[in-house]
Parts: sequence; C-alpha cells; structure tokens
Amino acid sequence: MEMLIPLFIVAFICSVMLNLIFIMKITRFKQQIHHISQVLSDIKQGNSKRRILVKNHELVASLAFKMNEIVYHYDNQLINLKKNEELNKHLMTSLSHDVRTPLTTLIGYLHAVRKGIVTGQEKDSYIDIACRKAGDLKEYTDELFDWFKIQSDDYPFTFEETDITEMTRSILIDWIPIFEEAKIDYDFAIPEQKILAMIDRESYRRVINNLVQNIIAHSHATEISLTIKKQSNMLTIRIKDNGVGISSEDLPHIFENLYTGDKSRSNKGSGLGLAIVQQLIQKMDGSISVQSELNDGTIFFITLQTTS
Repeated sequence: MEMLIPLFIVAFICSVMLNLIFIMKITRFKQQIHHISQVLSDIKQGNSKRRILVKNHELVASLAFKMNEIVYHYDNQLINLKKNEELNKHLMTSLSHDVRTPLTTLIGYLHAVRKGIVTGQEKDSYIDIACRKAGDLKEYTDELFDWFKIQSDDYPFTFEETDITEMTRSILIDWIPIFEEAKIDYDFAIPEQKILAMIDRESYRRVINNLVQNIIAHSHATEISLTIKKQSNMLTIRIKDNGVGISSEDLPHIFENLYTGDKSRSNKGSGLGLAIVQQLIQKMDGSISVQSELNDGTIFFITLQTTS
C-alpha cells in the first residue's frame, strides 16, 4: 500500500498539471474568441483595415486566417465600389458638359439659319459647321455606348485566327494619303511571313486606328513608325512618333476612363478613347503600355499571344 502512495501522488500531480494546461488552453481560447469578436465589431463599425492577429500554432489560427482573407476581399470590394461611385459621378458630369456644349452650339447655328440671320455663303458655312458638330456628337455617343458595352461584357467579340502582318498592312494603307497630306514621314517594318494570333478583327482595327489618329491629331509629329516583331509565342507591335510627347504628370493616367490630358485625348472627345483601346487589347489577352517624355515623342507597345 505504501508503494502505491507515490504513484497516487504522481497521478495527482499529472492530473493537476493536465487540468491546468486544459484551463490555460480554454482561457487562451476564450481570449482569442474575445479578440476575434472585438476585431469583427471594429470592422463592422467601418475600420476595414483591422486584422485578427494570431500565431500559426493557435487553435483558432485557421479560422482567423480565413476571416482575414474575407475581410481583405471585402475591403477591396469596398474600395472598388467607391472608385466606381466616383467614376460614375465624373461620368455624369462629363456627359452633361460634353453633350450639352456641342448640342448648344449646334442648336445655335441651326437657329441662325432657320431665322434667316445668315444668308448666302455664310449660311452654307453655318450648315457645314452644324453638320460637323452633329458628327462630333454622334462620334461621342457611339464611343460612349461602346464603353458601356465593354464594361457590361455586352460588346460583340468574334475571335478568329488572323494574320497580324497582313491585317496591319491593310489598315495602314488607308492612312498613307492622310500621312502625306499632313506631311508626316512614315516607316513600317512589318515582316513578310505570317504571324497568326487569335483576335477580334474589328477590335484590332479600332486599336490601330485610334493610336494612329491620336498621333495625327495631338502629337504634332513629323515622323511615325510601326514595327512588328515576334519572339517565341508573343508578338510586339511598336508605334512610335517624334511629337510633343506626354508629360510625366499625364503619363500614368492616359489609359484611365475619362482622362483628358493634353495629348492623350481629343479636345472634342469623350476621354474614353485610350481606355477603350486598353480594354479591347485586354479582351484579346494582350497588353498595352506607353513610354514618353515631354518634347521627345511617344512609343506605344502592344503585346499579343501568337498561335503560329
């Protein structure tokens, strides 16, 4: 019996220690649950930057990490929602101004003609100006509707395997008379061999036309070049001009919706041209970037995946 006493003592001590460990774990667990509850309450009050801090070996570690991930995604969605709200406000302001201004001018010219305020050659001039204003307004609304379609994934894309070199040549041929009239020297370095890519042809045509039109309308360039190169399973289209360039302040923003920097946007446009260009390229699983310095020209780089 006396021999069993030490065993009972050891068992008792072990039992006490186990109970203490269990109580400590329960206490720690309650503290962690309380901490999680406090953090979630703080997040509920609007402090979405709070996070649940636990060590990897803690009982609630997996739960805490999952909650932090949910809060992170919630915070990003909230940021995007606020950005979209600001964008929509900006869009409505831009719409109000960009539609009202040409429309008011158009109505003014038409009233002058209808009331006989102008006659003869001046009347014809007023009608020509009114037609141009109407054309500008239609161009603006068409671009705006296209932007909405792309944003809502309702834009009609038809992807086809296309020879990029041949299609680019066919696009640029139409620009040659315009280059010559504007006294812009041009140089196209396009390979003779086929380079195939899966693209939406109308979107690709629109991208090239938009970038070339930007150069003619805004860069005051006297030279323009376009180069196509293929490396591995990627092709790069480089469009370069020697024009006025883009300021360092404007450069990071030229692909933003409604941005109207000095060179990146048309004075009569919606501020959506280059934003649409970027979105169209992205829809074709490509990318577009720009390099420029003020008074030192601009280079646009388009990258697409090839199928050949």
